[in-house]
Amino acid sequence: MSSTTQHTPALRLQQLSSHIAKKADKPSFFEKVQGAPADVIFALTSSYKADSHAQKVNLGVGAYRTEEGKPWVLPVVRKADHLLVEYDELDHEYLPILGLPSFRKAAVKLILGDNSKAIAEGRIGSAQCISGTGAVYTGAHFLSKHYPIKGAACYISKPTWANHRAIFEGVGMEVLEYPYWDPATKGLDLKGMLGTMQSAPKGSIFLIHPCAHNPTGVDPTNDQWRQIADVMEAKGHFPFFDCAYQGFASGSLDKDAYSIRYFVDRGFEMFIAQSFSKNFGLYSERAGNLTVVARSVEVKNRIESQIAKAQRAVISNPPAYGSRIVSVVLNSAPLYQEWEQNLSTMANRIIGMRKVLYDELVRQGTPGTWNHIVDQIGMFSFTGLTTPQVKVLKEKYHVYLTDNGRISMAGLNSKNVKYFAQAVDFVVRNH
Repeated sequence: MSSTTQHTPALRLQQLSSHIAKKADKPSFFEKVQGAPADVIFALTSSYKADSHAQKVNLGVGAYRTEEGKPWVLPVVRKADHLLVEYDELDHEYLPILGLPSFRKAAVKLILGDNSKAIAEGRIGSAQCISGTGAVYTGAHFLSKHYPIKGAACYISKPTWANHRAIFEGVGMEVLEYPYWDPATKGLDLKGMLGTMQSAPKGSIFLIHPCAHNPTGVDPTNDQWRQIADVMEAKGHFPFFDCAYQGFASGSLDKDAYSIRYFVDRGFEMFIAQSFSKNFGLYSERAGNLTVVARSVEVKNRIESQIAKAQRAVISNPPAYGSRIVSVVLNSAPLYQEWEQNLSTMANRIIGMRKVLYDELVRQGTPGTWNHIVDQIGMFSFTGLTTPQVKVLKEKYHVYLTDNGRISMAGLNSKNVKYFAQAVDFVVRNH
């Protein structure tokens, strides 16, 4: 064979390299795609993990931690897990599009109560979703397609969980804000909230936290809920409750569901997003439910059919493991009772940490008033610390929290609460 026609390995490699180089010169279809900013909470956690300081404190992540600063698998969840593993007839077939029926039924009963008239009337629908986030998205997507008032805006509290805006804007809906946090009192701006509800166009959608407001930890009183319901009823607004902390906030499942049950009793149609991440500790299992309170059985059925159609196109059907755990517990009287005890353990530890932090700030004579620490409820506390003060906490004391001054109370324990209080005292006095 002529030397001019031989294809040696070296020549083939040279030709391949030349071919790759030519292809690399071609522009990508996605050349103009802009990089998205990193998620604030997950970026904060990454910074904390990379920090080697011995006294570093993570007060950013919204997940329960024990006194030892460790994640906690609820004992009742371990029991349910063992029951599932030992059940020989358990399979891994697809769930129905709307999810595990026993889970959906139990979730609805949990949020609306044993004696709900609306359940008895058969006008409550539901869909198992990818945790609370998926439930909010599923409801938002439905409203974007089927809400009868075209162009209706969704009002979210100022401040709120960042994903609320992202979800509703993501389905093409306009997002506006209603006042919620009053920085002067470090409490609820009820006047501003009611004023916006009064001035909003009739039939607007209001996304509401029923308990353990994220990020402020400020909840309306029962009397304030009645005032909110009065205005919303008069204006014909649509309530969309996002319930991520039932039982986790106060330790009482019924108390944390008061606002939702009150609105149902008042005759509102509404959506309720439920998450079982916090109150079951099933953060990675993404067990959630969208409860639909409709005016009639016929309307409920049509809503469920449209949600099923949409869900089929997005996730086909939801995952089974987390919903099975929740279903086993909620449908067993002994396990349900144990779960309530587990909830009390978590809620009481956080309530206790609020008291310890408050007492320590008072003992130090830290400038300002700090009663809001114990007045607030749930996972988070809106401290009132400024962004420059938070920057010093991170850089000087290795304490990680969001720039708006929100802290996760679950990140505090007897080993770090005094250190955190001393750090707060320093930045308040000097910055």
